[in-house]
Amino acid sequence: MSADVLPGWRRVLAVVAHPDDESFGLGALLDAFGSAGAEVSVLCLTRGEASTLGEVEGDLASVRDAELRSAATALGVAHTSSLAHPDGALPAVPDEVLRGDVAAEVRRVAPDGLLVFDLVAGVTGHADHEAASVAAVAVGADLGVPVLGWALPSGVAATLRDETGGGFAGHPLDELTEVAVDRTRQLAAVRCHATQAVPGSVLWRRLELLGDREYVRRLA
Repeated sequence: MSADVLPGWRRVLAVVAHPDDESFGLGALLDAFGSAGAEVSVLCLTRGEASTLGEVEGDLASVRDAELRSAATALGVAHTSSLAHPDGALPAVPDEVLRGDVAAEVRRVAPDGLLVFDLVAGVTGHADHEAASVAAVAVGADLGVPVLGWALPSGVAATLRDETGGGFAGHPLDELTEVAVDRTRQLAAVRCHATQAVPGSVLWRRLELLGDREYVRRLA
């Protein structure tokens, strides 16, 4: 299968928790939508101020926000919005607040569909990822906007759990749609996140395991 198995959406809104999620997780899929002619926007719910994998000089939230905007340019994203909900504590934000923020962006962008991390453990086991996706799926259902989730095959998730101890979750292949992707623009965007794309990061192992394939499933 190839990128033509993706929905023929003309406007796509990605809803993510952290700066780098749009590149590390969704980058190849956003590029596939963009290459098919879609206008792509990103809503990031935090500034990523709570953690970093690399050395940082200056205010981390400002640095990561700048990295997000550079990465969005590399991916051909038309518009990026970043909010300041607490990094590492999205589940503590009241549901109505997160959903209100997502709904406002959906109304502004008027997307044909939303792209998010999968609901099950947010793919990575990070509670922020799951909270962002739960909010987006709820808004999609309320407003009649379909939602597509980026997911991992069970085998890839199991390998990552075994090798890294992370909380990765996946699905059997027969529950997923396989998408052939070109990672050129994704990797350019990844390199914009200098504070996160460090040697030895699980990102590189995941990309190695996935090769030139990504996987999605319909969430709403």
